[in-house]
Amino acid sequence: MLQINNLKSSIEGKEILKGINLKLEQGKVYAIMGPNGSGKSTLANILMGNPKYKINEGEIIFQEENISNMKADERAKLGMFLSFQYPQEISGVTISNFLRTAYNALKEKKISFLEFRKLLKEKAEQLRVNEDFLARYLNEGFSGGEKKKSEILQLLVLNPKLAILDETDSGLDIDALKSVAQGIKNFASPDKTIIIITHYKRILDYLNIDKVFIMKDGLIIKEGDKSLVDEIENEGYELIK
Repeated sequence: MLQINNLKSSIEGKEILKGINLKLEQGKVYAIMGPNGSGKSTLANILMGNPKYKINEGEIIFQEENISNMKADERAKLGMFLSFQYPQEISGVTISNFLRTAYNALKEKKISFLEFRKLLKEKAEQLRVNEDFLARYLNEGFSGGEKKKSEILQLLVLNPKLAILDETDSGLDIDALKSVAQGIKNFASPDKTIIIITHYKRILDYLNIDKVFIMKDGLIIKEGDKSLVDEIENEGYELIK
């Protein structure tokens, strides 16, 4: 699904990623963990084509196509999705209208209003989101948990091939955490790939993780199965070699 070869990148002249190599398979769920400042969010933004970040070296291959020079909207149309760490508020645009516009922009086959309402209602019920929520302006006045639910609702509706979830568990109480985790489980399937970027193990306790990568100082320093999460919990990032 995704291959990253010797990826080096910088922002405003400062090198952040120093040679990332990853190969992610279809149907798998991956976790990328690491301390603050290790480059996790930078990696997510570069994968999605954020123009603020410059690729100095290396390449990104998505489904056997080099996307290193593609714009974000082009990557989205190929089936890539990024859930933001800090979702933006957009006043005057309801969640429902935003999602229908996004859906029709990404899909070759346009969907009617009634068809979309049916789809949106089905996905909202999976997250236990009510009709009033869908009529609110996108993220305006939302709590942290509501913003993250909004992001996962977008994931379920847009149904990409690759989902990059940047600290989706940040600031969630236990009920919101369980709801978000269930949404991710509902999305997971043999033809999807999921990357979960997080500091902590708690959301990973609710998910079936195939492989864990530890990131530090712009490099992947270790990888392993889910038991690596407990190692981090017990020893901290400083002791991981």
